[in-house]
Amino acid sequence: MTMADWNPEQYRKFASERAQPFHDLLALVGPGPIRSAVDLGCGPGELTTFAARALDVERMLGLDNSPAMLAAAHEHADACVQFDESDIGSWTSAGDVDLVLASASLQWIPDHAAVLRQWISALAPGGQIAVQVPANAYMPSHTVADALAHTEPYLSALGGTPPADPVAEHVLEPEQYAQLLFDLGCEQQHVRLQVYPHVLANSREVVQWVRGTTLTRFQKQLSPLLFEQFLADYETALLAAIGDHTPCFFPFRRILLWGRMPG
Repeated sequence: MTMADWNPEQYRKFASERAQPFHDLLALVGPGPIRSAVDLGCGPGELTTFAARALDVERMLGLDNSPAMLAAAHEHADACVQFDESDIGSWTSAGDVDLVLASASLQWIPDHAAVLRQWISALAPGGQIAVQVPANAYMPSHTVADALAHTEPYLSALGGTPPADPVAEHVLEPEQYAQLLFDLGCEQQHVRLQVYPHVLANSREVVQWVRGTTLTRFQKQLSPLLFEQFLADYETALLAAIGDHTPCFFPFRRILLWGRMPG
């Protein structure tokens, strides 16, 4: 799964809620000059620019593989912050980066042990890595979509094998990330599981939230007409599972991890 077909405007519908874990991630970054930083999976770029200002970064590079996201991100470029297209799963550098930042992007990539090894190898002495991933594959917002994809007409339209939920397939347990940071040489680390207590206007807002993220894997493979039918059926099934509430409490579980290499 790539992010090449993402819609920045759909993603921004819950910009404030999506920004909360990003700000918590930045708060984990320790003191020290940050001459060079990279934001892997920068999306539409607003938070990349915010991070550069908040952390007093000299040079920040935001990378994404979605042309639509990068078109939005380029509006925020300046002398300090630049954006470019790249496959973040294969990105690395020559041990000269002071901060690797990745918020809600690593979950799209398999083999987190290998990817984190690659990213950490890009760090300069004393460099830091800060990553945040969703950990909510068990929630009805995800399980209802997967169950629906295994019914007709969607199962046939998806070639008999619906795309897997990347959160369920790729995201590890917090203690596994802690072990990885230790094994990869981080002398300091912080790993935690956190639940964000979002309150949405109503239960139907959950549909709009996941339409900008996990449902993109179905949108990519279904025709526009069939995807609209999928959305309608998903909303019906989701409301049956979680109830039709106004407002709607939408707890969202995430893993935040930070590590620093020896100086």
